[in-house]
Amino acid sequence: MALRLIQLSDIHFGFENATAVDAATAYVRRTPFDLLAISGDITQIGSEIEFAKAAAWLAALPGAKIATPGNHDTPWAGLVERMLMPWERYDRWIRPHAPATFDTPSLAALSVNSARGWQIRLNWSKGEISRAQAKAAAAALEAAPSRARRVVVAHHPLVEFPGEPMTGRVRGGRRAAERLALSGADLVLSGHVHTPFVQALPFGDRRTFAVGAGTLSRRERGEPPGFNVIDIDGDALTVAAMAWNGRTFHIGHAWEVTLRPIAARPETEA
Repeated sequence: MALRLIQLSDIHFGFENATAVDAATAYVRRTPFDLLAISGDITQIGSEIEFAKAAAWLAALPGAKIATPGNHDTPWAGLVERMLMPWERYDRWIRPHAPATFDTPSLAALSVNSARGWQIRLNWSKGEISRAQAKAAAAALEAAPSRARRVVVAHHPLVEFPGEPMTGRVRGGRRAAERLALSGADLVLSGHVHTPFVQALPFGDRRTFAVGAGTLSRRERGEPPGFNVIDIDGDALTVAAMAWNGRTFHIGHAWEVTLRPIAARPETEA
């Protein structure tokens, strides 16, 4: 069965590229898809005004959605609030930040929150995946319908890849990525670095693919604003990174790879 996912990330409302966001919104409204995945940093500084704008935008988008917060979705202006209630605004305006799931016989997706309100390190914007999070995500993947393609949505890339303009440095990221791969994940979607990519995770049969999306903000890092269109047809995966040229979206990068056959999926190796 053919599936299509549209992945939007790093909109950074408050510093969004308004014309690109409007064009991406129009694209989503006219394009059939099975799931819309939003991989974090919906806001710039986590303010009430930004969240209100983000919530209205999400409500106007059609179809099924799954989302996870990013490090920018904590209240940057208030240290106490960021430490004690980092997700209160996200939970109230967007959805509970706890893991979300989307399940059909052909597609199973879940979210994992890799962002933290604060950490005991200088750059608390970097990511973290706890052992408990990895275990719960692996169990959810293994419980998915047997014929479903399995997708995980996080904000930070769990594994670093060459050529990225910045790092996620996710504590527990490699451990979690390996566990997800061995639990049969097909895709691990992320944002954060504002650069689209497709890379095989270096675990198991190397048929779990990390897919990164660009940004729809003005915080460009060598790539124009964009988003991903992800098509799965049997074992064939095509990722088109749509790029904004100031007037329209076109395919800026494209990847074609082969997913593991569903029949070859590991049972409970995690």
